[in-house]
Amino acid sequence: MAEEARAAEEMQLVVFGLGREEFAVEVTQVREIIRMEEITRMPKSPHFVEGIINLRGQIIAVIDLAKRLNIPSGERGPETRIIVVEAGEVKVGMIVDSVSEVLRVSSEAVEPNPSLASDVSAAFLQGVVKHDNRLIILLDLTKILSLEEMAGLGF
Repeated sequence: MAEEARAAEEMQLVVFGLGREEFAVEVTQVREIIRMEEITRMPKSPHFVEGIINLRGQIIAVIDLAKRLNIPSGERGPETRIIVVEAGEVKVGMIVDSVSEVLRVSSEAVEPNPSLASDVSAAFLQGVVKHDNRLIILLDLTKILSLEEMAGLGF
């Protein structure tokens, strides 16, 4: 039992910038990180869906994470990336301003959602990571896209 508890104590997070905030997702949910590329627009898709890309023969929906979280993002430039994540059965690309690092933290460094002063909807958050003097918002990917939206984007 003690070994299981110890194994649960450490998390690896992919940290990325979006607007003025730092966000993270668990590394186990990240399939790959690619440079920004041409995105094919899809008619009648939700406002936060940029469109689709062909990733080595697999069609993947790409969302603008800033629009989904209702926060301002930086201008797209050479640092802009698409993080391909897997939530449940669906792979989705998320556009972020930049990817900074893979961070190893203790699960004790994750605080449940504080009362938020941020614009980010609490429904999308798993918690906040305190690391050095930084606060990194840990996203819950299963909630970023609701199950209905996931089904709608399944290709």
